[in-house]
Amino acid sequence: MENKEFSKQLESRTKQFAIRIIKLSSNLSISIETKFVRNQITKSGTSIGANYREANRSRSRADFKNKIGICESETSELRSNHEYQKFN
Repeated sequence: MENKEFSKQLESRTKQFAIRIIKLSSNLSISIETKFVRNQITKSGTSIGANYREANRSRSRADFKNKIGICESETSELRSNHEYQKFN
């Protein structure tokens, strides 16, 4: 598989992931206690694909690394917030 093909597939997968995150988020409780976590899950889960798409359109190798780093940060945040949601 070539890099361009891999990139396109990963863009598609991260887009589908964002759609699943939105659906998941809409099914979570709307209590006052979980509102923040619910919003953060949606923001970080949808940000991963958007930032990956931007990384593929970066102007330099350094810009690409920076944007991929943002994807990693958002993934980490999503995982943390998902762990908090388990207490709901």
